[in-house]
Parts: sequence; C-alpha cells; structure tokens
Amino acid sequence: MRVLGLMSGTSLDGVDAAIVETDGETITGFGAAETLPYTPAERAVLALVTEAALAGDAVPNDVGEAVAVIHATHLRAVEALRAADGGAIDLIGFHGQTILHRPERRLSVQIGDPAAFARAVGVPVVADLRQADLAAGGQGAPLVPVYHRALAEWAGIARPVAFLNVGGVANLTAIGADGALAAFDTGPGNGLIDALMVARGYGTYDAGGALAANGAVDAAALAALIAHPFFVRAYPKSLDRHDFGIEPVAHLGDADAARTLTAFTARAVARAADLLGEAPSAWLVCGGGRLNPVLMAELAAATGVPCTSVDDHGLRGDAIEAEAIAFCAARSVRGLPITFPGTTGVPVPTTGGRTYPPA
Repeated sequence: MRVLGLMSGTSLDGVDAAIVETDGETITGFGAAETLPYTPAERAVLALVTEAALAGDAVPNDVGEAVAVIHATHLRAVEALRAADGGAIDLIGFHGQTILHRPERRLSVQIGDPAAFARAVGVPVVADLRQADLAAGGQGAPLVPVYHRALAEWAGIARPVAFLNVGGVANLTAIGADGALAAFDTGPGNGLIDALMVARGYGTYDAGGALAANGAVDAAALAALIAHPFFVRAYPKSLDRHDFGIEPVAHLGDADAARTLTAFTARAVARAADLLGEAPSAWLVCGGGRLNPVLMAELAAATGVPCTSVDDHGLRGDAIEAEAIAFCAARSVRGLPITFPGTTGVPVPTTGGRTYPPA
C-alpha cells in the first residue's frame, strides 16, 4: 500500500505529512514528505483548547473551532502531498491533535473528525490508534517503536541501538540485539525550553540552541529537576507535555535557564538508559531536537555514546512521526499489533485503530 501519515505534535509547530510504501511489516519505499507550519492564529486556537483541557483535566465543552483548524490544516497537507507526489494514495493514517494524555485513567484525547476527513479526502482513514491499547491497560503511547524497528531493518543499522525522538516530550525506542522492543517517554524534550522562550519573550523555540549556547548549567536547578520521581519509575511510562514546569529555573538569567533546561533533557535521557537491560551502542536522534547542536552535545556527554541525527543514516528526520502513523495505519487494517508489552505495558501485543470509509 501507499499510505499517507499525518501527525501534529504537542509542540504545535504544524502538520507533518509523509507517504510510505509498506505492507505494515516491511518498508519498500518512500513518497513525498512535507511539514506545513501552523499560522499564528491556528497555533493560538490549538494552544487555547490544550490549556483549557489541562486546566480542567478534562475535555473542554467546546472544541469545535480547534477541530475545524485540524480539519483545514490536515486537508491542506494532504493536498500538498498529492500535488508533490502525484501517485495514488490507498490509505491515510490520521492522528489528530493530543490535548490531554492521562493513561492512569485510560484516557488519551486526540481531537479531530476522522469520519468527515475521510469523506473530504475520498480515501479510507485510520484513526483512534491509541484507544484499544488504553482499554487493554496500556499507556497508549508510544506508537512509533514498531516503525523504528522497521526503519532500522530498512537502513541496515546494527543493533542494539536506540532511537530518540525529541519533540515536546522526548521518548526512546530501544531495539535489542534480538529485535526486542522497549520504549517509553524519557522526560521533557523541547517542551520546557519552548515554554521558557515564550515566557521570556524570545519567540517559540531556541533556534539552533543559540540562547543556551551563551549560558551555563545551574547544578542546583538541574538537581531539583532530575529529582522528580518519574525518572526512577520502571517503564513502560509516558508523560503529558505539561507534567513538568519551568519554575525550577525561574530565578536564573535567560541564557543560564535555557542551558539548564537543555541539559535536563539530556540528563533525563541518560537516566532512561540506566533502566534498560541492554545498553544501546548508539542513539539515533529524530524530531526537532536533532537540529539543536547544544542539545546534541549535551546528549553525547550525558550518555557517553555516539548521538547522531537520523538524517546521517539516510532517514528523513522531519518525517518519521508522520511515517510511523502511516505504518501503524497499514498494520491496523491488516490486524497486526501496533503496541506491545515492552512499549506501552499492554498485557499482550495489541492492534488498534478504527477505519473510517470515504463515503
């Protein structure tokens, strides 16, 4: 199948879209991939509904405007890929926008209207990828590990190896020498750094780590951050982007605060590696964090092993999350599992997703 995957992450940067040629087990090729940034107005709408969900720890009463933004932007992304690729699309994987993730309550809320979206694009759409796992007792996240393993096989990457996705939250996939999967959220990714930049009036993110590069790590603040009980908890485990705040660095200057939060992301990854039975021989970094040289240097120092961008291995760093949604959609329609005991804590390998027909 030629499957188009769509992903809008918690960083609210935009919609990632990518086409993968796959049977849900192996990768045979790649089609076009693009990222369509949100406009400031679109980002503001999505941020508002997310903040309302967090404040009330529940789905807000009115999410209609945000759902309309998701529909319009995702439709735009599909149209852009169709124009760039030109090939037929057999299936679309639609993730929607996460506004609340509370796995302890078997709750993970992604807004969007996949039924209306399927009618608009004229292609079957697979959505609701997390719900079966949650209902069975899993964390509902992460979904990407099974795709990471397929990518490693496609690229001929030696195992044991770990993929590290640094988005709003950072999460890892450890692939053992025998192909066994372990995956969990390691801690904040870019989320706290982004929040600091907004709070201090620098924009929405620390481009190229420029602010952090001029600062120094505050040992006391870093110790306070890493003392959170999440980091010693056994996996599987997952986070909401907003489970941590920037209060521990509130007393620091701008550059020192940015550098300390950057180091915190890296130190959390090193803590996560300590929980693995088989240490990765290398880390392949994807997500926006791979473009931050200060963070990449902190990761290498904290883990003590090579940390390289997935782009260095012939992979598409900006597209992997969207590709993974496409891959999971293909597995869903074939009834193959997308989550596993070692990735979400679900008791048995579990398929997921619901297919919405185009008419």
